[in-house]
Amino acid sequence: MPVLVVHRSIAVERTPRVMQLEGLFDIPPARRRERTWRAMLPLEARPWNIGLIVGPSGSGKSTLARELFGPAVIDGFAWPERQSLIDAFPAAMSIVEITQLLSSVGFSSPPGWLCPFHVLSQGEQFRATLARALAEHRDLAVIDEFTSVVDRTVARLGSAAVAKAVRGRQGRFVAVGCHYDVIDWLQPDWTYEPANDQFQWRLLRQRPDLPLEIRRVSPNAWDLFHRHHYLNGDLNRAAKCFLGLVALPGDDAARAVPCAFTAVLPFPHARRPGWREHRTVCLPDYQGVGIGNALSEFVAGVFRSTGKPYFSTTGNPAMLRHRARSSLWKQTRNVSLSAVRRSSRGLKKLRRSAACDRLTASFEYVGPPLAGAARALGVVR
Repeated sequence: MPVLVVHRSIAVERTPRVMQLEGLFDIPPARRRERTWRAMLPLEARPWNIGLIVGPSGSGKSTLARELFGPAVIDGFAWPERQSLIDAFPAAMSIVEITQLLSSVGFSSPPGWLCPFHVLSQGEQFRATLARALAEHRDLAVIDEFTSVVDRTVARLGSAAVAKAVRGRQGRFVAVGCHYDVIDWLQPDWTYEPANDQFQWRLLRQRPDLPLEIRRVSPNAWDLFHRHHYLNGDLNRAAKCFLGLVALPGDDAARAVPCAFTAVLPFPHARRPGWREHRTVCLPDYQGVGIGNALSEFVAGVFRSTGKPYFSTTGNPAMLRHRARSSLWKQTRNVSLSAVRRSSRGLKKLRRSAACDRLTASFEYVGPPLAGAARALGVVR
């Protein structure tokens, strides 16, 4: 097994304060400070996609990562001060590739994509950095101080999202950080702890389940979500509204917090009257692990139990990809511009609130009806 030996040495200027400190704490006088790490990492022994170097501060994580992976180690990026964050991605990438990559790491908020990096929340900045790392380091990306500046909800869900993205692209990714709570969510193929020179190959496991609680709510609940929707944020006050709440495993169940919202309206179609999805939003901190799709499909099943069809039109890249692969949805219109494009006074409000000037696709829900849930939520009697 190959052994990596890393030696670091730096001169110490013998100032009066240095000598005083040595005397106070009985530190042997020295003109140099030196440290050596010996690491055994058999990374060539088998194929892998994701690795984790983890341990307390000062254990040598960053030093060893730089010795092992060199220019693949990423501390951060220079982001444009005034331009939107999408303008910082490689010029060779199309806008479709950029938005798909952002969505794949759990940043699926078009309004956020148009903002400069520095005005985003820390969670959004974390995911944008992950996306850019995967864009600029396609073969191997190494993130130092992984999840160090985000709260632990964002850290865990963001870890699950980037793991899915990396494996989907068949790339390689190494996280370097202090936090062990990401292991179950990142599901690395190997871990290394420099503090005790402990290397371990791991078997891929299922990430922790996320129980989703769904409640019928008033339209006022939309206030928490409206700024994250890619249209204008308006909500029809006649909409039937549903809220998704989640508590991460290990958290107190009483701390279940709102994370997603879906609203539904009647669809007065001449031939097939039914229901249509009006708004679905998942808050940025909870994106990337399927919560928005789970809520959307649950609500669709609830309304299908009324005996009427349920339709949805979306331009969200992550939702489009999911539904195109899902057996629960039948695509009724391919990705295109809506037919509602002509200017008129009567259509002015509709044009402002509908995705008539955006690329969207339409779907019909064909999954199972959820009659019991429909009765519990008051949709049917």
